[in-house]
Amino acid sequence: MTSLLLLHGLTFDHHQWDPVRHFLDPSVPVTAPDLPGHGATPPLPTLDTASVTAWLHTQAGPTPPVVVGHSLGGVLATVYAARHPVRAVVNIDQILLPGPFGTLVRDAEPTLRGPAWRTIWDGLLAGMHIDRLPTDMQRLVRTGSHPSAALLLGYWSELLKHTDDEIAHQRAADLTTIASRGIPYHFITSSEPPSPYLKWMTALLPTLRVTVIPGGSHFPHLATPESVAELLLT
Repeated sequence: MTSLLLLHGLTFDHHQWDPVRHFLDPSVPVTAPDLPGHGATPPLPTLDTASVTAWLHTQAGPTPPVVVGHSLGGVLATVYAARHPVRAVVNIDQILLPGPFGTLVRDAEPTLRGPAWRTIWDGLLAGMHIDRLPTDMQRLVRTGSHPSAALLLGYWSELLKHTDDEIAHQRAADLTTIASRGIPYHFITSSEPPSPYLKWMTALLPTLRVTVIPGGSHFPHLATPESVAELLLT
């Protein structure tokens, strides 16, 4: 039977998947861990992408899962699939190239290392269009985020230590590996991907599947959890 490995976004925990899980067939095996440093899981000595994906492999079940990641979890799902057996990848609203976000994080590093670090996360959260979600889902997002400077610096260490070109090269290698193994890749997003980015993705993943769930929020799985639940196993 197909199993699911659900990876939440940065500063949240496994409860982000509760609305989606409500609509899943209860017979489907689901693993939804709190990522290191989140919820009930203590941090790893380092929170870089390689360390976290290696840890995730210790949490996965005995059969290759459909690995699903939202936001930062989408990067982790992609890297995980390039290194471990999976049935498919579902990336929810996570662009894999740093672009302007990488520049923002690098420019913000001095602030992240000082007493005003929280202003960086609050600014990002404000741009995620939480107000476009149903009221109960807005509450889930607003009460479910528990940032810390160490958490942000740890999970953003790839952005801080590597250039855009280096990261793009690594993500391209990851996607090439996924494509060579015939692993389906599904990108679920809330708006049409930029044309240059879509061209880059489809050149690496000719069978890429893209589903746009209108609404504009960074949390399409919370905007329409029933629809996303149906997409995870199709």
